[in-house]
Amino acid sequence: MASGTSKKTEMKLIGVARASLEELLQDYEDFLRQQRLALWEKADPRVSEIRHMSYTTNRSYMTYMSFLSEPEKAANCAICLIHQANYLLDRQLRSLEKKFLEEGGFTEALYRARSGRS
Repeated sequence: MASGTSKKTEMKLIGVARASLEELLQDYEDFLRQQRLALWEKADPRVSEIRHMSYTTNRSYMTYMSFLSEPEKAANCAICLIHQANYLLDRQLRSLEKKFLEEGGFTEALYRARSGRS
């Protein structure tokens, strides 16, 4: 809701979301380490399978069920999904920054509107 009024606010909120996901990522990595479970590498076929599930139409919790039956699988699935979310947030942030530099933000729009009325 707040992002509708200000690109600057939206960029800040995306930064907060990104930081929260990074904390969650570290928690899952810590869990795997503490439980002596494997952290799957990016090239692992299971990681590729999870990444490709994101292209499934109407995906939901059920889409990922095969990876949620064991702690190692579930944590690695969550890690993969966090990486995907971070990638998308990074793209959104870059797009917003570009748009902000080209068009300005809410304050600049108000200034242009006021200047146009004089």
